[in-house]
Amino acid sequence: MGATILVGTQGWNYRPWVGPFYPVGTRSIDLLGVYARAFRSVEVDATFYAIPAEPVVQGWRDRVPDDFVFSLKVPQEITHERRLVDADDVLHRFLKRVRLLGPKLGALLLQMAPDWAPTPATREALAAFCRMLPPEYHWAIEFRDPKWLTPATLELLGEHNVALTLVDGRWVRREVMIQLGSRPTADFGYVRWMGDDRRITDYSRVQLDRDTELNMWSVGIAALHARVKTIFGYFNNRFQGHSPQSARDFQRMIGQEPVEPKMLQEQVELF
Repeated sequence: MGATILVGTQGWNYRPWVGPFYPVGTRSIDLLGVYARAFRSVEVDATFYAIPAEPVVQGWRDRVPDDFVFSLKVPQEITHERRLVDADDVLHRFLKRVRLLGPKLGALLLQMAPDWAPTPATREALAAFCRMLPPEYHWAIEFRDPKWLTPATLELLGEHNVALTLVDGRWVRREVMIQLGSRPTADFGYVRWMGDDRRITDYSRVQLDRDTELNMWSVGIAALHARVKTIFGYFNNRFQGHSPQSARDFQRMIGQEPVEPKMLQEQVELF
């Protein structure tokens, strides 16, 4: 039967999307609700910088349909400041807060720092942290140092059902990432299309042709699709310039029917 593939974007609160994606006149408070009419999942970056207040999490939960899920970045205090060491207290506070999402909580992403390299100490820190992770959550980890991508690392992640995040970015070669999709370390997959062009600052339109790369990923996703239950996949604006369009194009490539901006406008006019 294969996996459920949830394609979305990294974030939803971008004013340049109003017009090209959101209907003109959409209020900031309504952006998430409109977004959820087009996609069934989103990756939240704000949780990387701070644990959100309880009303914020409740607001996210209450603005989306029952089948919508949020994937959240784990706070940088855990990944970048404490570097997975003595982070139990922060992790406990974070989980207590995001648990308010209930069944709308998707995956939890540990994005490690680019300078977090494998050493005896960091390998032990990773192993100890994996052992303490509550298994009822979907955990994913992103390494930005390719030296982590070894059989030993994959075996460790597999023991704890932690997904190796597959990333299209400037840190690891695309071909390596796609190949790793055929060797999942968890019963779900997590993919991030980051891009590597920091000159992109206009998020209102697609500015780069990446059909070749997306076609490569569609093949990789097919391999992953047969081996896991769910795949979470999120596009960054810098991948092509306008992540909602990137997400819709990829949905077409994998056989999904995207919701076009015109349809969102028609839905708004019904109310």
